[in-house]
Amino acid sequence: MFIERNITQHIRQMLLKFPVLSLTGPRQSGKTTLLKNAFPNYKYFNLERIDLRDLIMSDPMGFLKTTGPQVIFDEAQIIPELFSYIQVVSDEQNTPGQYILSGSQSFLMNENISQSLAGRVRISHLFPFDMTELKPAKNEDICKTILKGFYPRLYDNSIAASDFYPSYLQTYIERDVRTLKAIENLNSFSRFLGLCAGRIGQVLNLTSLANDAGVSVNTAKAWLSLLESSFILFQLRPYYRNFTKRLIKAPKLYFYDTGVACSLLRLVSPEMVSTHYLYGALFENLVISEIVKIQHHSGKRPSVWYWRESNGSEIDCIIEKENNDIIALEIKGGQTFNKDYLKNLKNFPDKGKNIHKELIYTGDHTTTVSNVTLTAWNDFSSFLNEKL
Repeated sequence: MFIERNITQHIRQMLLKFPVLSLTGPRQSGKTTLLKNAFPNYKYFNLERIDLRDLIMSDPMGFLKTTGPQVIFDEAQIIPELFSYIQVVSDEQNTPGQYILSGSQSFLMNENISQSLAGRVRISHLFPFDMTELKPAKNEDICKTILKGFYPRLYDNSIAASDFYPSYLQTYIERDVRTLKAIENLNSFSRFLGLCAGRIGQVLNLTSLANDAGVSVNTAKAWLSLLESSFILFQLRPYYRNFTKRLIKAPKLYFYDTGVACSLLRLVSPEMVSTHYLYGALFENLVISEIVKIQHHSGKRPSVWYWRESNGSEIDCIIEKENNDIIALEIKGGQTFNKDYLKNLKNFPDKGKNIHKELIYTGDHTTTVSNVTLTAWNDFSSFLNEKL
């Protein structure tokens, strides 16, 4: 079953403007399926095949000129030398849409791009399905959604989350982690990854995380960078009117996919999710990660933050739109509306800005209360389509 991905139209537009397009994202997010189905006229080469690598590197320039334009190189980071030859050929032909470079290791891809293809390539990211692509059934159990996550293989082959994610994580650690970092003790890294899952939605205390993992602060920083570059987790920065402060104050940790987080937390059933102490944080993670994915899949640079005052008053998510409007979003996992849900939204400063205050909760009623739009979970896909 092929599901049209939202990013496809954006990729087509960029291929009319840039000679090279890079598509990165986590393993198993559907990059190969998308490219083969959306661009059937492009020649496809998977560079994980040793025979193809040997063939290409025996005469790179000859190979590129023989194949001509409109070529997809999957897992392109495996042959870093190829990027320099692509630069030469793309400069000579000077036409858009010549090459698509796909890969799951963003760090290696971007490193090679910055060395050889800067200014010639458009970088895009494909993540697992977002909710607007799947169009989940009404009244679908939220805990089941959190547990299952959105990786395509679970939906294509009806694989249980408890069967998919442990092997996915093991493969990730054994392949990507060994490739990107010379980590001697993979057990320590696995423990670190689990500790990150236990800190979802919390302000990052790097010293505490490093101490709990039994590693140095510098090692913890390096490992977090690795997890970000391989699209396992991301850091949500705080919102300040002074933009420079966003780079200084502590971020929060979230995972790109709640299925990965649930597996790390050893959650194997919706009932375990619903009674877990991190249920609220997992629901918050689900909402924020969907917003981030939607922006990426629309070809936008994510502009998502959180807001906290020194007195502890906090807004879960601040979304800056291209027209400078701001959406202040609170996220609550409860099904029954409580007026206390609105407390922080009422305290959020709104002078000099066009601010829309929203609340996402797991209840059934979408309505407006005290100038705050309450969006029921079943209407969240509509929120993503209409507000972002």
